[in-house]
Amino acid sequence: QVQVVESGGGLVQPGGSLNLSCVGSGFISSPIYMGWYRQAPGKERELVADTTGYDDKTNYAASVKGRFTIARDNAKNTLVLQMNNLKPGETAVHLCQARPPWGGNLWGPGTQVTVSS
Repeated sequence: QVQVVESGGGLVQPGGSLNLSCVGSGFISSPIYMGWYRQAPGKERELVADTTGYDDKTNYAASVKGRFTIARDNAKNTLVLQMNNLKPGETAVHLCQARPPWGGNLWGPGTQVTVSS
């Protein structure tokens, strides 16, 4: 079964850091795209950061650029999201998306990040 699963969510204080991992499995070949998204309560899902191809090119939302970093391991079909200086308004379910070479969008179940004192 082809799937991606997120992990690493939890409670973090404002200004703190948290690392999330997205691990893909069952891929006959590497995803052509992987990205991290988040969806706060009552809000639309938004892109946090993503990457394409097999190089180190990355793209970040303006609101997180400079604070968040993604790192992809193509061999392991993983995407790590390093979040620094988290803000109180960034409590959200964080989801990983992967696009298999054969098409479509694959979403993980999500992992909750709560930023609170």
